Amino acid sequence: MLDYDDEAAHYDRTRGGRPRALAAASAISGLLPARASIVLDLGGGTGAVATELTTPERTVLVADASVGMLRLAAKRVDGRCAQVDATVMPFRDASVDAVVCVWLFHLLTESDVAAIVAATARVLRSGGVLVTTVDKRDASPSTDIATALAPLRPYRSTATDATATIDALTARHGLRRTGTATFTGVGQGWTPLGIIDDVDGRYSAAPDSMRSAVIRALSGLPDPERPRADPVYTLVRYTKDV
Repeated sequence: MLDYDDEAAHYDRTRGGRPRALAAASAISGLLPARASIVLDLGGGTGAVATELTTPERTVLVADASVGMLRLAAKRVDGRCAQVDATVMPFRDASVDAVVCVWLFHLLTESDVAAIVAATARVLRSGGVLVTTVDKRDASPSTDIATALAPLRPYRSTATDATATIDALTARHGLRRTGTATFTGVGQGWTPLGIIDDVDGRYSAAPDSMRSAVIRALSGLPDPERPRADPVYTLVRYTKDV
C-alpha cells in the first residue's frame, strides 16, 4: 500500500484535481438524503471531495489514518477532520446522517472492510446511508490495456470492494442497497507503464510465464506513458433500516 503521508503533497495533482473531486461529489450528493446535515467522509484524504460536498446545510467531517493527508484536509474544511482507525470509528452511536467511502474498501482486507461496515451501521442514525465506491478494478473502459491484460483475468483475486461482498456485509447490519450512481474519474486513466508495475501484485496467482508475456505485450503498446480513457466509477447507497 502507498505511504499516504508521503503521497499527500502530490495526491490531488496526480489524480484529477478539482475536476475529479467535483465529479465524485456531484454523484455522491445525488445519493445523500435531503436531510443529511452531518456527513462523515471516511478515508477522506486531502478533503478535496469533502470540500465540494460541504454546503451551508451540510457539515462534512474528514476522517483518515494519514496525518499527511489530514494536514491538507484541515485547511480545506476549517479543521473539521480527525485521525481515526476506521475499523473502530470513535464516534457516538447514531450520530451521523451519512458515511461516505470513496476509493477506500479496495485498499483493505475483507476483515477490515467488515469491521468498517459494522462500525458504520453503529454510527448511522435510522434512515442514514452509507455511500461507497465498488468494483474499482472494473472501472476502466475497454482499451488496448484491457486487451493485453485479458489472459490474466481468470487469475485475478476477489476484490474486497466487490459489489457482492459489500452487499453481503451490509445486509448483516441492517443496511439495504437503495441506489446507485456513476461518475468519471477525471485524470485517472491507466497508462501501460503504470499497469506493468501492478501486474505481479494483482495477478500473483498466474503462471510466471503468462505474467511475463502480458508485461511484454504492455511494454509494446504505443505511447506507454499516455493515459487511456478515464475510468467510470460506481457508487452504491445502502440505507439503514428505520
